[in-house]
Amino acid sequence: MKKLVYVIAIVLGGIVVNAAEAPKVQDMLMEEFIIQDFTEIATSDLPQAVIDALTTDFPSATLNKAYVNSEGQYKLEIAKEDGSTAALYADAEGNWLEM
Repeated sequence: MKKLVYVIAIVLGGIVVNAAEAPKVQDMLMEEFIIQDFTEIATSDLPQAVIDALTTDFPSATLNKAYVNSEGQYKLEIAKEDGSTAALYADAEGNWLEM
């Protein structure tokens, strides 16, 4: 009978310990967030790295407007060759950011 009481106590203790386990942190990946508070700037004020990335990756696109936020991220409104428009996001080094 004593063994049965000990077994029940151990099982219940294990359940309580599992329920009280701290949440696990997943892979500690840093994600880059885009702040939406953009201010319009002149297209001539864009860093050369952003202009180079645009002309390299989107050679047929036309830059309509440019914006910057407090984090130094740039939003580019472009017109594509087919007439549609798109918004691109880049950092000051010309790296594209995903929205």
